[in-house]
Amino acid sequence: MTVRDGDGRLLPLAIALGGLIGLTATIVWGATGGYFWPMWVWLTLATPPALIVCGKRFAGATRGPQRQLALQAEISAVVAACLGCVWLLSGLGYFWPIWPWLGLGVALALHALVVHRDEPFRGRERQLLERVAVLTRTRRGALDVQAAELRRIERDLHDGAQARLVALSMQLGRAEARLDDRPEVAALLRDAREEAGAAIAELRDLARGIAPPVLADRGLAAAVEGLAKRSSAEVAVDARLTRRPPPVVETAAYFVVAEALANVAKHAGGAAARVTLRDAGERLTVEVSDAGPGGANPSGSGLEGMRARVEALDGTLAIVSPAGGPTVVRAELPCAS
Repeated sequence: MTVRDGDGRLLPLAIALGGLIGLTATIVWGATGGYFWPMWVWLTLATPPALIVCGKRFAGATRGPQRQLALQAEISAVVAACLGCVWLLSGLGYFWPIWPWLGLGVALALHALVVHRDEPFRGRERQLLERVAVLTRTRRGALDVQAAELRRIERDLHDGAQARLVALSMQLGRAEARLDDRPEVAALLRDAREEAGAAIAELRDLARGIAPPVLADRGLAAAVEGLAKRSSAEVAVDARLTRRPPPVVETAAYFVVAEALANVAKHAGGAAARVTLRDAGERLTVEVSDAGPGGANPSGSGLEGMRARVEALDGTLAIVSPAGGPTVVRAELPCAS
């Protein structure tokens, strides 16, 4: 039983109203005389305030078996006191309240036995919940560190190795231009410059696979727009984001879109696609849909990798792809810091 008294006015109101009714009954008795029946009115009116006091004592307490047991004990005490008053006011006689008191005591004893018997299991449950909370927090920290490290590697590749290879390719080109009279050496330099160009392209793809620069610089919406422009399919983007998600979440959402659009280009037969990004409170929703033939295999390596990336952040991934289409990939990622 829980008595809600959020503003603190219920108890004074009950006391004032009960006092007014009891006083009115007493005045009526004084005018009419006879047996003092208002005592029953006073007893009835005193019970609700007593129950309200019991509820208020436990309103702010932590929920749990101990709170329920203590609340039952106090309510049982109020009921027992009311029964004792009824016995006293009814002229004593046979002490019948002993039987309801016995029933209330047995019920309270059984409740206490159940609570204390299960206490070791609840202690173990609390320990497990605390351990899960710690593991969740430390895993999230590890993922954040991993995301920051990957972005650092991407910057180093972009600003370091890639820039040096570009400079090397330019120097090889100038050296080749000065060796017109030595075609064999010029051919070797030309081959070296082509190899440097291939290495630059591979490094660019590698850096984009780690974390595209536009994602770090301009955010998820701009990065997804870039994916849509590079896709061979016609892709519409509807992004409504009120804030930037944490970097690890932003990266996961980007690669969900990238993998889904790669599947559209490969399997949807040129069908149009749509990417929707929504920031819904503490969750980021990413949805990629296409009008292709459907029939996508959720157990495929690409979709399984996508699912693993999402579930590593305690997110969910749903894939709906009936035969004949459409195919919808929907990911929900928690954004709480």
